[in-house]
Amino acid sequence: MKVIGLVGTNASVSYNRKLLQFMQRHFKDEVEIEVTEIKDLPLFNEDAVSNPPASVQALNDAVKAADGVILATPEYDHAIPAALKSVIEWLSCIDHPFRNKAIMIVGASLGAQGTSRAQIQLRETLDAPGIGGYVLPGNEFLLSHATQAFDDQGWLKDTKTVAFLEECVAHFIDYAKLIEAKFAPQAVNNCSNLKWNASYDVIVLGFGAAGASAARFAADNHAKTLLVDAAPNGHEGGNVRYAGQVVATGTDYDQLLAYYQAMLGPIDLDEDLLATYVHGMVNMRDYFKTYLDVKDPVSYNDTYKYGPKTGPSDALAPEYPEFPGAKAFDLTLVHEGFFDAALWKNLRQHVLDRADNIDVWLDSPAEQLIQDPETKAILGVQIKRNGVSVNIRARNGVVMTMGGFETNQKYIQNYLGAPHLAPIGSLYNRGDGIRMAEAVGADMWHMHSYEGLGFLAGMTFAPKPGERGKLILAPWPDLYTGSIFVAGDDGSRYFREDEPNRHGRLYDHGTWRIPTAQDHAYLIFDQAQLDQFKQADNLPDTTFLDHLVKANTLANLAAATDLDPAVLEKTVSDFNSFAQNGEDFSQHRDAKTMRAFGNGPFYAARLEAGMLNTQGGPRRNAQAEILDVNEQPIPHLYGAGELGGANANQYAGGSNLAECLIFGKIAGENAAKQTPIASTVPVEGPTETDVQLGGNDIAQADALSEIELGANQYLGVSEAGIGGEVVVRITYTNNTLQKVDIVRQSESEDVGQAAVEQLPDKMVAANTYDVDSISGASTSSRAIKSAVKNALAKVPVEN
Repeated sequence: MKVIGLVGTNASVSYNRKLLQFMQRHFKDEVEIEVTEIKDLPLFNEDAVSNPPASVQALNDAVKAADGVILATPEYDHAIPAALKSVIEWLSCIDHPFRNKAIMIVGASLGAQGTSRAQIQLRETLDAPGIGGYVLPGNEFLLSHATQAFDDQGWLKDTKTVAFLEECVAHFIDYAKLIEAKFAPQAVNNCSNLKWNASYDVIVLGFGAAGASAARFAADNHAKTLLVDAAPNGHEGGNVRYAGQVVATGTDYDQLLAYYQAMLGPIDLDEDLLATYVHGMVNMRDYFKTYLDVKDPVSYNDTYKYGPKTGPSDALAPEYPEFPGAKAFDLTLVHEGFFDAALWKNLRQHVLDRADNIDVWLDSPAEQLIQDPETKAILGVQIKRNGVSVNIRARNGVVMTMGGFETNQKYIQNYLGAPHLAPIGSLYNRGDGIRMAEAVGADMWHMHSYEGLGFLAGMTFAPKPGERGKLILAPWPDLYTGSIFVAGDDGSRYFREDEPNRHGRLYDHGTWRIPTAQDHAYLIFDQAQLDQFKQADNLPDTTFLDHLVKANTLANLAAATDLDPAVLEKTVSDFNSFAQNGEDFSQHRDAKTMRAFGNGPFYAARLEAGMLNTQGGPRRNAQAEILDVNEQPIPHLYGAGELGGANANQYAGGSNLAECLIFGKIAGENAAKQTPIASTVPVEGPTETDVQLGGNDIAQADALSEIELGANQYLGVSEAGIGGEVVVRITYTNNTLQKVDIVRQSESEDVGQAAVEQLPDKMVAANTYDVDSISGASTSSRAIKSAVKNALAKVPVEN
């Protein structure tokens, strides 16, 4: 049983945090308590509800996935802290994650009454409509005189207090089990009377590159299609929204086949599937022209590697030049440009163009597949729509394109053996597809495979919980030139810092492998190195300098970073010796890049292994059919994309996007062509439901006419945003840009929000749309500037 223990304060020092940490240790054999902070969450803002901050969404998802919640509240002025009330406001209006959850309240205070008034107020708050949780009655645990309650190790000292807390927690565990049993999802795969809330020919789960492709090709084959995604508007798109927009392409079938066989190495892959995959890549330029309406697809090699333009890296095509067939590898782009969501917008538009045959539901996670108990055919999907579970029939088939498990900590530890990894792509790839596929008997493959990318063997500066890691591809020699190295968990050198990596992989005994992830890796350097960073021009990321750990001695630095002081001191001593003697006997870094450390101060920057995507999931064949444990197709179930991807072992950039396009098309077409399912289960429906299912959440309505315009106000539109259309309303009088309002946008909150928030004021101050783009949000900046330029063009000359 897993429970979220919510620290109900944003204070850096809190006895309520200490109480939860005690409970986490003391009850570890009875319940897993994940102590969760709220101190980094922004103040509740109703204007941001439709596109909540990533940190809020992450907490929402954690609460939703837990079996219960323990709220530990201080008492301020006879009430709960404002920070806790703000969090409850966020969670009560987004996805309602408290609904049908067991909730326990505890509290610690400095005085004698032990947060009694705050707990009364909290119970009243949790009783409000929109929350829907079940608060454990009675069992009021009020810890008074908290300053004297704990010993030096954080254990409660009073045995009677501990005994009462044990009694309360035991009651809470029993209560949580009762609540869970009452509201457990209906086992629809074994039901005798199945009621449908709606019916489609094909249901596609996941709106990324594979899902968009599957849906459009199902629709092109005359299938009424439902495309659903767990992400809300502005976050749909899976990893393709954040990808480099390059698609693996081949110039010769036999050579490209040899290249992919070499990357697989000793890993076996179905021969027919691999042949289909390679054929698709060899014909990728024709795919772009025929299906994506790209008149002149861009060759990476012709334009960048051997052409006049500069790309992210010449090593991209190919990444393994020493392998046979490597010369046949290329990449294809929609246009000249990278990381601008151009491919994603193209795929999204093809879905929009088929709005008559494709309904899109966002913020609507699939919960489970509905399977005929006798034939094992997939009949439909249970989907959480507007907070209510509904059964949606798929007459012909279901396509699973739900991505991997980049944000599922349990799966990351179980399948990848890593303590934690920093997601670089979508925050909505939670592994739901793996859970759902396992429940219907699917065989799993490639569960150990994942891709990294970034500096220093795919590292990124450690992000805050619930946020994406920053992808840095620009050359950054300061990270491995000077008095600097990367330390693993014990303070020893982690890897050779100046070694080029291939999607996070380093050379390892004849192959390329991602290094074993560390729990708390650090970039270690001295004052001379810090000065070197500060003197450098155009650092790829300057924000890490604001979050450094500083200490005057290595022993103090080790204590502050949980590294072994003896090991860290020896590592620095050895490093200095290697720098002075001209040879690195530890990691074999070029000694010319090494400078001996000074006497202090010393610095550390927290690092985390970055993860683009996982490859593991349900096994599939060349027809995109998902297979059971006997490697037989599960009737009417298909898969494409990174959920059970074909790539394993070594990886070439652009291969996942190619797989999404190739097998997304195959899956959509085959699902649409299936004979409608004849179920052995008696069914009823469609039936009435208390939830409005709605139609298409992204279809472009005649919304511009609905936007109110006052005197001297003009609308501007741009299609250049990372999420599609950006609409602005400007106020312009007396040759002056008075105001810029962004009235519609679907930019990614963690990528484009800075531009959305900052650019309007910058343009008003400069009295022009032509201002500098916001760093890290260049695509969104271009879209906003383009929309304002469009609006300014409508201003009459006399104005």
